[in-house]
Amino acid sequence: MRKKIAAANWKMNLRIEQGEQLLDTILQKNISLKPHQFAIFAVPFPYLSMAREKIAGKINYSVAAQNCYYKNAGAYTGEVSAEMLNSLHIPYVVIGHSERREYFSETNAMLAEKVNLALANGLQPVFCCGEPLSVREDNMQNAFVEVQLRESLFTWTMTR
Repeated sequence: MRKKIAAANWKMNLRIEQGEQLLDTILQKNISLKPHQFAIFAVPFPYLSMAREKIAGKINYSVAAQNCYYKNAGAYTGEVSAEMLNSLHIPYVVIGHSERREYFSETNAMLAEKVNLALANGLQPVFCCGEPLSVREDNMQNAFVEVQLRESLFTWTMTR
């Protein structure tokens, strides 16, 4: 059976107390997920450990980082590497979100590096792709997304 994933991206919202309360409220519902159903909470970096602890023992519930940097280490103040996320036992990372592409000028080449580093560090990328409205209005969305996928996802090699 095909996996069904519901992912909730908190973006840059909620104070820690609000985030804890939100997770508590959701988890108190005791929603039993079937083996092919998964719930993923993409929370801000400072809340990763809290969220991971809250869902501990919950079947098919998981936590994702909202991003990782496209370099493994270095003088990149404020950035978080895939290796750091792996050391926190975070299984998923969101890569390629439209806001990152638009506001931070992330390119397909940068996203390819992020995907490669995520995979090399045992993380499962939650890859986002899509097109701006102007591309859709020109009926060029399929070609646009094809380029995103080709240039960002299909660069992984086992020789890394």
